[in-house]
Amino acid sequence: MKNNMEEIDQLIKETLSKEEAAFYDSLEEQNNFEMIAGLFKGKNAWFLMITNMLTIVFLGFFVYCCIQFFQVEAIEALLKWGFGALLFLMGMCMLKVYAWLQMDKNAILREMKRLELLVTSLSGKVVD
Repeated sequence: MKNNMEEIDQLIKETLSKEEAAFYDSLEEQNNFEMIAGLFKGKNAWFLMITNMLTIVFLGFFVYCCIQFFQVEAIEALLKWGFGALLFLMGMCMLKVYAWLQMDKNAILREMKRLELLVTSLSGKVVD
């Protein structure tokens, strides 16, 4: 399967101009670290920085709630600290899911750009 994909990529590159081929190369599949770095580029980079800082704050509060949970003995206090820990843990999870959805959106957009480039290159070949 991988060999077929490499052959298809090579055929696509042969039909493209130099600028289009360079753009096509920039759209290659990314590893996880490149995807994470890609979150901090673009229009919503500031928002993702804020969500990551908020995740760190939630982590701090979660750890604090867990420490307090194991230090108290009253049932009412246990419930309060346990609920607080659960709330901050859920907040962290929700912010991480948002970041994962953004990474997925970026990957889909990258594939759509590849398809658009492929369609335009093929339509140019059909016309010629």
